[in-house]
Amino acid sequence: MGIEIERKFLVTGAAWRQAAGVRLSQGYLNRNKERTVRVRIAGEKAFLTIKGISVGASRAEFEYEIPASDAEHLLKLSDGPLIEKVRRVIEIEGATWEVDEFLGENVGLVVAEIELQTEDQAFAKPEWLGEEVTHDSRYFNSSLATHPFTRWHAKPAA
Repeated sequence: MGIEIERKFLVTGAAWRQAAGVRLSQGYLNRNKERTVRVRIAGEKAFLTIKGISVGASRAEFEYEIPASDAEHLLKLSDGPLIEKVRRVIEIEGATWEVDEFLGENVGLVVAEIELQTEDQAFAKPEWLGEEVTHDSRYFNSSLATHPFTRWHAKPAA
């Protein structure tokens, strides 16, 4: 079983824009609290991902590459609107950060994620890292599909 240990932060400033980005489209076939089933097209590749319930910053994760044509059909079966974003991968002191700049109804939201080996693993925090939102379910992509950032009443400071 795969385990994902991920911490999520808001992003400030513009220094993170240095890296080239890849456009992602993703939709959810299931957004149940106990499990999510996601289909994603990232550039020329496509993936089917199943994630379990979060316990702290950890959860079960199974990801499989699938044909892009299958992913296009599966996106049409999505439960709710698609998530559109540009992902930039940035290496900092041996750690890989994924910075997602959201588009569409989530425009204005920029989130950085880091995957860790343990929940208490130390890591260097880049200057553009803002407030941690790991445990705030509003920032889960599955939540953003149905409760987009631009519709929130109180937006976090950037």
